[in-house]
Amino acid sequence: MSDAKVRGVVHLVEETKTYGQKGFRKRMVVLEQDKGSFTNYVPVEFTRDACDTVDGLKKGDEVEIVYRLNGRRWQRDADSEVKFFVNLEALTYQVVGGSSGASGSANDAFAEAGGEDDDAPF
Repeated sequence: MSDAKVRGVVHLVEETKTYGQKGFRKRMVVLEQDKGSFTNYVPVEFTRDACDTVDGLKKGDEVEIVYRLNGRRWQRDADSEVKFFVNLEALTYQVVGGSSGASGSANDAFAEAGGEDDDAPF
């Protein structure tokens, strides 16, 4: 795993979603980056209690998010296809432009999430 930063303009702040019997929560924030000839959209996940830290973010805010790159192997059962997933898990963020002026931090969801028996493929 590695920690890195991504900067962009908030394109979308999703509602918090809850998964599985343990009530795992995640909330997606999508950043937009103008790359000249195309627009890049970067989804970043806030998990558990960190979902609440982005309540103040608004579309159009320019933010810098420190994230952890995570990968996961998932297989429904022994006979099914193995799939691999990658996600950006937000650790902290800071609004660097726009109207919010907010900042926040995210918890390490994997320390608490645990469990081999979760049924969500992410």
